[in-house]
Amino acid sequence: MKKAAMADAQMTRRALLAGMGYTAGALAMASCAGSAPREPDPTAGKLAFDPAVFTQKTATVATAAGDKQVTYHFFGPITYVANPVDADYQSLVISVPTAIDGRVVDATGAPIVFANSVGGYLPASVKDVTGVGEAGRRGPPPPGLPGGEVTPGGNAMVDARGDLVNLAALAVAAGYVAVEPGCRGRTLVTADGVCYGTAPAAVVDLKAAVRYLRSNAATMPGDTDRIVSTGTSAGGALSALLGASGDSPLYAGYLDDLGAADAGDAIYASGAWCPITDLEHADGAYEWNWGANRLSTGGQVDREVSAALGAQFAEYLKAAEIHGLNDFGVLNAANYPDYLLEHSLQPAATTYLTNLTEHDRAGYLAQNPFITWTAGEATFDWAGFVGHVGTRRKTAPAFDAFDLSTAENNLFGAGTVAARHFTGYSAARNTDGAVPLAAGIPELCDLMNPMYHLSRAEAAVAPHWWIRVGTSDTDTSLSVSANLAAAAAAAGASVSHRMYWDEGHGANPDAAEFITWIDRISR
Repeated sequence: MKKAAMADAQMTRRALLAGMGYTAGALAMASCAGSAPREPDPTAGKLAFDPAVFTQKTATVATAAGDKQVTYHFFGPITYVANPVDADYQSLVISVPTAIDGRVVDATGAPIVFANSVGGYLPASVKDVTGVGEAGRRGPPPPGLPGGEVTPGGNAMVDARGDLVNLAALAVAAGYVAVEPGCRGRTLVTADGVCYGTAPAAVVDLKAAVRYLRSNAATMPGDTDRIVSTGTSAGGALSALLGASGDSPLYAGYLDDLGAADAGDAIYASGAWCPITDLEHADGAYEWNWGANRLSTGGQVDREVSAALGAQFAEYLKAAEIHGLNDFGVLNAANYPDYLLEHSLQPAATTYLTNLTEHDRAGYLAQNPFITWTAGEATFDWAGFVGHVGTRRKTAPAFDAFDLSTAENNLFGAGTVAARHFTGYSAARNTDGAVPLAAGIPELCDLMNPMYHLSRAEAAVAPHWWIRVGTSDTDTSLSVSANLAAAAAAAGASVSHRMYWDEGHGANPDAAEFITWIDRISR
């Protein structure tokens, strides 16, 4: 079984390399990867963690319980592969608490919070990071490349007051070890204009970083069997992908090329906030969810395109046979509104309204008469909810644009081609004339989609999942996170899935609860 999986992985990788224009010689080399008996790991010496090389730091971390004065050891930046393509991005930093409010802390066996700072599938670098929590600070992407808007990264979420939430810093303040990895992203190109950060580079890099930690388990502070990944938006998608695809043979060749450590890359828990994922089905899901709404910039999308994509989502659900949580049954386009209302939306509204003062609650209900408030519970229908959100952020298609203008089009670029289609529907409607879907695109979609891995038995799935999204987040369909939660549960994981009422993209108002959750699952 393992040999068959490795053979399939090599065939997949050959197809991808061919689609990127690699030569026959390169393909021949790729086909040999993993076929010979394993030799002693040549990366072992290069990738050894030195626990004696650190800088002692202090920081004041704002937590729900008040400010914490933290003393910690700061390691890095450390390059986590032996053959980096770009060490500026393929490096990580580690923060290990030694004292909190003057109390000595021993983090030897503490959970490791693996907090990526990816937003918009852009590259993330820690080369200039000098302290815990700095990795979430990013500037805009280079000009002239698709997807100019930057969304919050995994270390730069926003609480209910609009203040930044940094999970790496909160982790250290709780006595956990924080690892902040860099990784390549879609906008990276060589001087000759060749893409080197497009799919699947980001997830391969993050897997390599996990392998670095696990290969150094004997000397690494923290428990490498208790790695908890976090990320938001595209970073949330990558965090979910780490949780879904642990030790998958499909990535073996890419990791071998980088000289990744000879260790596993399965993680213990995945935290994913508003993940932008399941990209090949995301356009249909978006129109099913938000198709009735006008654009936030004004105007309406093409109704024919919206209807066609929405119908695609119904077909996807029919084929996927996703079972809703709490024994809801198989999800389809007709019962999905009831599922979201019962499982997520009405509970979110109830929590929000319960936490208001009686005066403020009365005012909110007066302004939102679509909500019925009875015996401490909020109820409403799907049309009322969608109308309450009101507008949508993205046009149709939302992700695979006909003119190749989205961040996701750029994510699937290859060679000197900066952006490519990743769905047959949009390729056939390309602005400059229909084009065929490039070779290897379906396999690349699989490598970037946690749903693919969760529906198969070729990977080690993280046993614990935390999935969150705001109910007013129109960066993607609410069904994306709901499907992810259901698929993870079906794969045997324990799943905490919740929505934040009236919150948008990048929201994280219950960060303190997440930190407590890590403690609970790690016991």
